[in-house]
Amino acid sequence: MSNATKAPAGWGFLALELDGATGGAAGGVTVGGPALAAAVLAAESAGFHAVTFRDSPEAGRLNALQRAAFAGPLTRSIALIPEVDTAYTEPFHVSTQLASLDYVTGGRAGWIATADDDRAAAAAVGRRHVTGAGLAREAAASIEVSRRLWDSWEDDAVIRDVATGRYVHAGKLHYADFDGPGYSVKGPSIIPRPLQGQVPVLVPASLAGDGLVEPTAVDAVLVSAPTPELLTDEVREVRERLGGRAPAVVVELDVVLDARGQSAAQRLAGADLPGVQPAGAALSGTGRARFAGSPAALADLLTELLDVADGVRLHPAGLAVDLEELSRLVLPELRRRGVLAPVPLDGTLRDLLGLERPASRYAATAVGN
Repeated sequence: MSNATKAPAGWGFLALELDGATGGAAGGVTVGGPALAAAVLAAESAGFHAVTFRDSPEAGRLNALQRAAFAGPLTRSIALIPEVDTAYTEPFHVSTQLASLDYVTGGRAGWIATADDDRAAAAAVGRRHVTGAGLAREAAASIEVSRRLWDSWEDDAVIRDVATGRYVHAGKLHYADFDGPGYSVKGPSIIPRPLQGQVPVLVPASLAGDGLVEPTAVDAVLVSAPTPELLTDEVREVRERLGGRAPAVVVELDVVLDARGQSAAQRLAGADLPGVQPAGAALSGTGRARFAGSPAALADLLTELLDVADGVRLHPAGLAVDLEELSRLVLPELRRRGVLAPVPLDGTLRDLLGLERPASRYAATAVGN
């Protein structure tokens, strides 16, 4: 368990969505790993607490979890949180890959568990297309079986007893015994328990609540609203619906900044720099609240949001352009105001979220401990 100091209540964290930094065959890790490395290291240097990776099936591009694993050994303090679908992926493989990511990052892994209504994805893996409430059931099942598998190795299961030639204590491995929608998982996992014990799980707020994914099953929810003005009210409504301050609430915000001699309005109108995707096209149809303006005005908005939310995830219109302004003007101002939690050096994502490292659910009842 890390000895990092947890941030006091009232301090928030910032996450940065990196999608676009390595998008497509021309920029993916397959042919352009340096672009991903540069983006992650720039975000870490700027003082972001976490970066996220959006998953999408694109030719020549590694998936979100693979990109996070690529970035893991390059970083020291920033949390790496890939998006992984729960409807059309095998939960056993997802749980073991996320546990591996936790080891690669030294305990800085997280998981944005999504459940998309995607007929093409269902066809690609030969599964029934899932819609409506079925998506929430898939998400809940995937999260539950992953948590059971992470607990299926007790913390001291690995003994490395050279004299007897034993690597693990068999009595400290446990069956998950889970029946899900269309599958079953026996377990145990094929790798030891994650460094964090349980990898933190984040879900869109629309997936959490009564009859959906239980709030107690997740560590944070992602909250969206159509406009910045509505975000504060939405945070309060989500907290009330989910029952107080647990889980943590992370606000979603698209960002277009005045930058490099252009106003945000000019960038939105398409008068962007040569070779850079117009900001309006990059953020078209996201459904998220959008901020467009100066770095100083963004700092004011983030100060307001971090007063009611635990964190904010920023979706920049143009990563190279907006990250430069965020690093130079926005994050330093937020630190000056004292609204940002310190980055937990050598800490874990659980430390950042103020979560204790949990014991394995099977340890207390295991026979022969």
